[in-house]
Amino acid sequence: MSRIAMVTGAGSGVGRAAALALLRDGWSVVLAGRRHEALEETAALSGAADRTLSVATDVTRPAEVEALFDATQARFGRLDLLFNNAGGNVPATNFGDMTWEQWSGVVAVNLNGCFLVANAAFRLMRAQSPRGGRIINNGSISAHVPRPGSAAYTATKHAITGLTRSISLDGRDFDIACGQIDIGNAATPMTARMARGVPQADGSVRVEPTMDVEAVGRTLVYMASLPPDANVQFITVMATKMPFIGRG
Repeated sequence: MSRIAMVTGAGSGVGRAAALALLRDGWSVVLAGRRHEALEETAALSGAADRTLSVATDVTRPAEVEALFDATQARFGRLDLLFNNAGGNVPATNFGDMTWEQWSGVVAVNLNGCFLVANAAFRLMRAQSPRGGRIINNGSISAHVPRPGSAAYTATKHAITGLTRSISLDGRDFDIACGQIDIGNAATPMTARMARGVPQADGSVRVEPTMDVEAVGRTLVYMASLPPDANVQFITVMATKMPFIGRG
């Protein structure tokens, strides 16, 4: 039976790498993201476009999330895996200078959007036959420790950890597993600024090591490959020499 996955934020970066890794592993993948052209580019890069479905989706909008799941059911009939990856941030801003617009914008994508997609996936997995599935939330190194000027991003990523734990608990009766992948310095357009240096806790600005984003894809495929009675609850994949162990 075909295995059906969904990846949000699939048009670039970590989401694209994850979608391509799943497609190489034989999954059919629903590609969700705000830019349809970018999703189609991901599908073309895979060489397996016949196993993809691209759905332009703003995860902060409940109606668009509902349409995403309607399209998934219409095409594939079920969902076995969700990689809940879509997220965003604002430039580093001291907490005292952070605006409501900055705060609420990050919360809308990173937390509310994550809830909306996971909630819809949970309901589909609970109702389908055979029931169950796996939800993997994208946490971050920031789910453990903050960077300077990252109050909104850090708060949302700490909240994802609580959401992951709650989904794991509530999913037990319905054969729904939930885990979290915490990623540090994967080389993507989002981390390109690290080549110019990023602020450190001691006030300095330093270039930080990065890792090939393919490592994230391989880790996700491992998590997805586990049988229903096993789960990776939390896993950290990061650049070996980045400032995390001993950060600050």
